[in-house]
Amino acid sequence: MEPPRVAVLMTGHNRRVTTLATLDTLATQRGLPPGTEIQVHLVDAGSTDGTARAVRRAHPGVQVTIVGPDVYWGHGMRLASRNSRAAGSPEPTHQLWLHDGVRLAPDALAHLMGVSRELEDRAIVVGAVRHRGVTTHSGRRRHGRALALVEPADRPEPCDTYDGTVVLLPWDVRERVGDIDKVFRHGMGDHDHGFRARRAGVAAFVAPRHVGDCPADRVRRGSREPGIGVREALRRRVSQPELPVWQWWVYCWRHTGMRAPVLMVSPYVVTVARALAAGRATA
Repeated sequence: MEPPRVAVLMTGHNRRVTTLATLDTLATQRGLPPGTEIQVHLVDAGSTDGTARAVRRAHPGVQVTIVGPDVYWGHGMRLASRNSRAAGSPEPTHQLWLHDGVRLAPDALAHLMGVSRELEDRAIVVGAVRHRGVTTHSGRRRHGRALALVEPADRPEPCDTYDGTVVLLPWDVRERVGDIDKVFRHGMGDHDHGFRARRAGVAAFVAPRHVGDCPADRVRRGSREPGIGVREALRRRVSQPELPVWQWWVYCWRHTGMRAPVLMVSPYVVTVARALAAGRATA
């Protein structure tokens, strides 16, 4: 069997410290098959904190591509995937999505690769991560209208879709499913990818045990900030960091069936109602 060749996809903006820490834990992975090659493709979205320079100095083997600050996570991951495919032959055997805030366990990659082999490299393997003992990112399973986190068990646990934090795709699977859809510039693209994989006949599983540490997504006030008024709250709600209208509609239309029209408008209605209530409370 040929040694694995893993193309690692990362993207980030102004997260020099966490990005370097993530790369440090990746560089010290153990338990991998002899001859394993790891090539990191990092897209830096116009960082002003010296991320690109620091990465090139500490990890000179990382391919760093600098783009503008208007490139969000989904777009950046597509660019990283494009770079991995343009790197020439031999092509990778696996592709790993890796969030730039993850501290991988020392044998995380070997563990994910082992689970993939158990599944004959025909499925997507999701690595669950936690922070302070609580699972923060993992596979997702439909639970009513929500997508509930899947807790790791003592065997691979099936999931309906996944957070794009630590995701291993065998190359044949990646060729079958494709990249994150270009319509999703930031969020929703990972969940959409999981549902698309399922429709393509590709299963996804959460690997047994957690594979690293990663805090939950930082909570920003955004459209919930008190006192900003209805117009500003709605403007923030439809902005790229939150829930852009067209992208949200595409997601609802693809994955929520007959409920799509209602689910489409509900977050914007809630935002308006919340801002109105906050305004009355302070009047």
